[in-house]
Amino acid sequence: WGAVHGPDSRARLAATLSGEVRAVTVAGLLSGAEGPGRDADGSLALDLLVVLDAPQLDVESAAMLVEALPDGARLVLSGDPGVLGSAGPGRVFGDLLASRACPVVVSRTPDPGPVGELASGVGAGELTAVDAPGHEVAIVPVREAAEAVHRTVQLVTESVPRAFQVPPEQTLVVTPGHGGAAGTRVLNAALKEKCNPGPGRFAGFDPGDRVAYSPVPGRTELGRVTGAEQEGLRLRCAGGEVLVARDRVAGTLRHGWAVTAHQAVALRAPAAVVVVPGDAGAGLTRDWVYTAFTRAGRHLSVVQGVGPALAAAVAERPAKPRTTRLPLLLAPQLPASA
Repeated sequence: WGAVHGPDSRARLAATLSGEVRAVTVAGLLSGAEGPGRDADGSLALDLLVVLDAPQLDVESAAMLVEALPDGARLVLSGDPGVLGSAGPGRVFGDLLASRACPVVVSRTPDPGPVGELASGVGAGELTAVDAPGHEVAIVPVREAAEAVHRTVQLVTESVPRAFQVPPEQTLVVTPGHGGAAGTRVLNAALKEKCNPGPGRFAGFDPGDRVAYSPVPGRTELGRVTGAEQEGLRLRCAGGEVLVARDRVAGTLRHGWAVTAHQAVALRAPAAVVVVPGDAGAGLTRDWVYTAFTRAGRHLSVVQGVGPALAAAVAERPAKPRTTRLPLLLAPQLPASA
């Protein structure tokens, strides 16, 4: 079985699998809603479990997975150590890599083309110019937040569709936070006005709106509003139709043309527009930049408002530190030579 962290990732994984290998979400596997179910001892009825995007595993989910495995089963954790970590506590994947508590296979093949070349440089701590003869990578300098918003809307609705035949609904906009003059709230308001104007008559949403749905903290999937009824809003997401109860709309739904890098960490899109407004410099880290840049498949535009602070963040601030106990707990169990 292969486990991922959301319906979008599950759909991508399922498209690559053949034979008897099945794709599930971690949450669905643990709850019993997906997967092989449990045996008489309460263990998962499987011999091999491969968890993709493993940096997104927090301590609680990782512990539940390990405890649910039957004796003799094999667990493979796969993921890119350069991306942002889990929304929940811990640094399970990074701590296991650092401890060498289990075999490690380095198998990542860089993404092809200029986007992949740029991402590889960022992962190594260098933000360098790349040759992009087909305009696969574009840097768009801006002086202020209002200009960043204007250029982002222009890229999503005009430039990228014209140059790459990627419609707005297949372009992912990534920005550092929800607030601020170029955060998700402002960007989504501007993009809605251009892509799907309307009064927001259903709790601020209209049919056709692109939304970011977070049924639980730390997990986001993109969808589209298909209608409203007395019970709530109806969405179409990668996992199928979803009815969001009226009393949960405010806490679980945002407009989804623009998202944060933490929301986007399990998402990919043919094109991505990464917005780095002028007030974001101090909070930028290498793993944030790497995560944002690697959401793009064919084209990446960077709306750049921080100047040299972007390269400095990539070179000098790998990630925000996390304090975890896992290395201390693993140390006594390792051979002296480990």
